[in-house]
Amino acid sequence: MAANRKFSNPVQVSEAAGKILDPVLRKRAGISVGLVQSWEEIVGPSLCDVTRPERVIWPRRDSDEDAFKPATLVVCCSGANALQLQHQTGEVIDRVNAYLGFPAIGKLRIVQKPVGDATPRTLPPRELTPAEAGKIDGLTAKIEDEELRASLARLGRSVVGSGN
Repeated sequence: MAANRKFSNPVQVSEAAGKILDPVLRKRAGISVGLVQSWEEIVGPSLCDVTRPERVIWPRRDSDEDAFKPATLVVCCSGANALQLQHQTGEVIDRVNAYLGFPAIGKLRIVQKPVGDATPRTLPPRELTPAEAGKIDGLTAKIEDEELRASLARLGRSVVGSGN
């Protein structure tokens, strides 16, 4: 019984998910998984964290003989970054069309709503200079409660190290 089994080569989960999700996304949103996965390469690092392609709206054709009309790409964008995206609309359309291999997109519609993680990314505090660390230690040295002194010193290092 075991001799009749056929084994296939292992497949990456992203590849298997893409094969499953692509038809669903094309039917429901008119967009492919490849476009979503390659969004950072298409728009670049400055826009990838604050934008997301949501759907492609294809114009209705009455018959197969009607001329091809490019689609509208709906892009979600968070807050004030919509202005930056609006200024780069032509470039984004050109890059998406280059990715797709034909002039599929003619317009870009921007929808303002939160994209991705709602919490802003924060940079870790910088290293303090010896003078800054000494000043903080001097200000907290007279505090008798050891836990309070350590807590206030951490707060001071965090504030000075973040530049605020």
